[in-house]
Amino acid sequence: MEGRNEVQVNNQVIRTDEGLQAFVGRGIEGPQAMVHLLRFRDRAGYSDGHESDLTGAQAYALYRERLVDQVTAAGGRLVFRGAVRHLVLGQVEEPWDEVMVLEFPYAQTFVDIISAPQTAEWGTHRRAGLDGQLLIAATAHD
Repeated sequence: MEGRNEVQVNNQVIRTDEGLQAFVGRGIEGPQAMVHLLRFRDRAGYSDGHESDLTGAQAYALYRERLVDQVTAAGGRLVFRGAVRHLVLGQVEEPWDEVMVLEFPYAQTFVDIISAPQTAEWGTHRRAGLDGQLLIAATAHD
């Protein structure tokens, strides 16, 4: 098909309620693998303006540690986490720094965790550390 090679990549940091509603609204049952393609800031940038000696990756690690604890407590797991070393196929302007795959028992489990008030408290580290992200939901084939 013509034009299929022209792909726009739009990394984002802030989730939207519409995106979450569309995800849950699909009615997909069973475990959900959430593939995180992460790009970190060189230096963490906190929205309250406080100075930090942390790199973006270090700030995000503070978020990731608590997130993985919450996912595990809810019956999910960290499937994989690793540094992006080389883009073998395809082309993007700037590749991501890290790939992380978390498995959630259900789509609603994901939404409940990331929407919880306590997540917002330590979510400041996520926003401070990320320059951009793609988040891809996947399920096993039937």
